[in-house]
Amino acid sequence: PDSFEESVAQALFDLEATSAELKGDLRDLYIMSAKEVDVSGGRKAVVIHIPFRLRKGFQKISERLVRELEKKLSGKHVVLVAQRKLSKPPKSGYSLARPRSRSLTAVHESLLNDVCYPTEIVGKRTRFAADGTKTMICYLDKKEKSTLEGKLETFSAVYKALTGKDVWFGFQD
Repeated sequence: PDSFEESVAQALFDLEATSAELKGDLRDLYIMSAKEVDVSGGRKAVVIHIPFRLRKGFQKISERLVRELEKKLSGKHVVLVAQRKLSKPPKSGYSLARPRSRSLTAVHESLLNDVCYPTEIVGKRTRFAADGTKTMICYLDKKEKSTLEGKLETFSAVYKALTGKDVWFGFQD
């Protein structure tokens, strides 16, 4: 692990030691890796990869955990993403050789849900520009508008860094 991953791990350890409400929940949880992603305006976001099997445990405490980690990591936005596996499509034979959850489409779809968790995606569109570029437009639940207004650019930058696809986040009217 590099120095940045160790600083994130140390922040998690400090939270476990100091925060009474998170102590019991964090004891059995660990991270796979962490990396910084550049967001527009010179800001940075922290992407923390967690094991797929521990996804539910992290999601249970994600709002509190993200809030506390953002304080510890000097105001950088924090995004928790489950580590998922991709399998190659079968060369021949049955399509049953690869589960749907391991396909590129399903993994990217799940990453999109992970990036904006706990907010629900209420609509998706794909916009094709005249020059051939594709942009996915995701509409988030407008009940969360006040809390997520500043994080939309972060979500787009993180998803672009993880998948290479352009996505725009907004709120349904």
